[in-house]
Amino acid sequence: MTILALAIDHTIEDRILVDLVEHGHTVTTRQSTARELIVAIGKRAPEVVLVQADRVTLSAELLTVCDESGVRVVALCSSDSGRRYAASLGLYEVLDATAAWAEIEALLGADVTVPLRIGVRQGHAAQSRVVAVWGPAGAPGRTTLAINIAAEIAACGHTVALVDADTYGGSVASALGLLDEAPGFAAACRLAGADALTPAELERIAQRYTSPQGAYWVLTGLGGPSRWPELSDERITRTIQTLRQWVEYVVIDAGFSLESDEEISSDLFAPRRNAATLATITAADHVVACGLADPVGMARFLRAWVELGTILSTTNVSVVMNRMRRSAVGIDPKGQISGTLRRFGGITDVVLVPQDVATVDNAVLTGRTLRDAAPKSAVRASIRRLVLTEILPAPAPVPRREQRREASAGRVTRRRRAREAG
Repeated sequence: MTILALAIDHTIEDRILVDLVEHGHTVTTRQSTARELIVAIGKRAPEVVLVQADRVTLSAELLTVCDESGVRVVALCSSDSGRRYAASLGLYEVLDATAAWAEIEALLGADVTVPLRIGVRQGHAAQSRVVAVWGPAGAPGRTTLAINIAAEIAACGHTVALVDADTYGGSVASALGLLDEAPGFAAACRLAGADALTPAELERIAQRYTSPQGAYWVLTGLGGPSRWPELSDERITRTIQTLRQWVEYVVIDAGFSLESDEEISSDLFAPRRNAATLATITAADHVVACGLADPVGMARFLRAWVELGTILSTTNVSVVMNRMRRSAVGIDPKGQISGTLRRFGGITDVVLVPQDVATVDNAVLTGRTLRDAAPKSAVRASIRRLVLTEILPAPAPVPRREQRREASAGRVTRRRRAREAG
C-alpha cells in the first residue's frame, strides 16, 4: 500500500482512481497547483506525489521539498515538451499520461532511492565522473558490461548517460531494443563541433531506457561504420565536457583498437578512426578493462594491457574477466585466471564474471538490462559488486553512537523473538 498525493488532470484521475483504490493505495490530498501541494506535504508527507508534468503542478520548489521529506515524485506527461520540462528539473521517474495502470503500479512499487536533484545539477561538472569500458578485439563483452554498469549506477539514485562510442561496430541500441536510425552520439559530436551542444540539446537527441529500477539516458552509436570521421578527437572531448554538466555519471562503451599509427600520415589533420577510443580513455576518471576468461582471451587482453598502460591518464582501473568457466581453464578457474594475470600482467585485483549464456541472451532478446531481466543471476551480482565496491564512492561510515544504538536495537529484537518462541 502506498500513500499518495495527487496533482493531475481530472480526466487522468478519473481513469486511474478505481485501480488505485482497488490495489490498496490511499490518497491523502488532491491539489491543483505545485504551491498547494507543497502546503499539503508540510501537513502530512505522503510516500509518493503523482503530478502532471507542466509548470503549474511541477516546480523546482516542489522537488526540493519532496527531496527534503524523502517523498518520491512521479510525473505523467501528455507531450514531449512536458517530458523535457521534467528532465530539465532532474526528474526521470516519468510515464506517459496514457500509460496503463500496470505501468504506474510497477513504478509506484519500485524501491527507488530519492536523489537530491535541485541544487546539484549546476555543479555536475565538478562532481560528475566518466567511466570508460574498454576491451581488446574478440568480443570480450564490453557492451554488455557498459549497459549493466549504467543500470546499477542509475539504480543507486544517480543520473546516468550511456554512450556508444565504438567506431567499428556499436551495438548498444540493438542490445537495448532502441531505434538507432539517428545516431545520438554522432549528432552530439556534430553539435559540439559547432559550439551548439547544451544539456537541453542532449535531452532532445538522447533516448531513454525506461525502468522502474534503473532508468538512464542513451546516446546510440553510429548507424554505419563508414561514418567514423564524424567522431574526431576535439569533438569527443567537447561532448564529454558537456555530458559532465548534464548527468552525474557518464558510462562510455569504447572501441577496442588503441593504435595511433595513423598520426604518421602526411596530413597531420586527417581524421583518425581510433581517436574516439583514445579520447575516451584519456578523459575517463575510471576505466573498466575487460577480457575473456579463456586462454585466447587472456592472451589478447595481456598484449593489449601493456598498450593501455601507456595512454591511461588515471590510476582508477578495474579489470574484469568475462565468461569464467571451468571447461575453458580447468580446475579452480578463479585461481588459474588470477594467477595468470598476476604473473604475466602484474594484475593483483580482478573481478570475475561467470558464464551464463542463457541469462544474457534472454536480456538481449527482450531488450532489457540484467537488473530487469534476471535480477538474481550470478552475472548481475558480479557487475553490481563491481559498481558498489570500485566505481561508486564508499558510503560514509556510521558514527559509533549510531552503531551502538543499532546493536542495542538488535539485541532487544532478538530477546523479544526468543520470548515469543519460548
